[in-house]
Amino acid sequence: MRKYCVFAMALLLSPQILARVSVQATVQAPATDRKTSEPYTGDLSIFESPGRDERLQIYRVMDILGIKVGKNVADIGAGSGWFTVRAAKRVGESGTVYAVDINPEAVTYIDGRVQKEKIGNVKTILSPADDPKLPANAVDCVLMLKTYHEIAKPVTLLENLRAALRPGAKVGVIDRNGNGEDHGVAREVVIREAKLAGYRLVDTYDFVKGDKMDYFLVFVARE
Repeated sequence: MRKYCVFAMALLLSPQILARVSVQATVQAPATDRKTSEPYTGDLSIFESPGRDERLQIYRVMDILGIKVGKNVADIGAGSGWFTVRAAKRVGESGTVYAVDINPEAVTYIDGRVQKEKIGNVKTILSPADDPKLPANAVDCVLMLKTYHEIAKPVTLLENLRAALRPGAKVGVIDRNGNGEDHGVAREVVIREAKLAGYRLVDTYDFVKGDKMDYFLVFVARE
């Protein structure tokens, strides 16, 4: 009996096993422990600044993501609906835009906006912070516009997003370089976290805004 106990202890203390546990902890820590910014809860009209379309080259962004007539789009972290309404006009009546936000005031704001602007192809979703609550196999394109740095559990959110994606769906992230809590996050962090969630990077751009602080990453789910 004593021999078995000694063998079990030796196995538990095996350098290889300890090393494997250490590596796993090191890989997982950045995805769960990094700093994030507080989600914005102020005046939503600030997102409607004149010239924002041109600064972000949003129509070029939509071209890259394949947003066109008949497509279904998810705007995660929709805020004021600035991108939502532009995507809704692009996809037309045969497409749908899901405007997802964790802020009830944002969802109410978008509901009122699309009613006022007579846009009938937008569906709002009030979601928890780690799950966009999109319908399964329903989405062709996703954009997270200046939102990713606010997501407290990005790997979990991206994992939960996968079920909503149709084959070949593109997931775009536009953000600015930063340390997580300064309303920005390093592109390398986004790429690493997306990989952990089961995505691969297919394109990277820096044409959004002339100061080169912003980046645009495009991912697809790994099969």
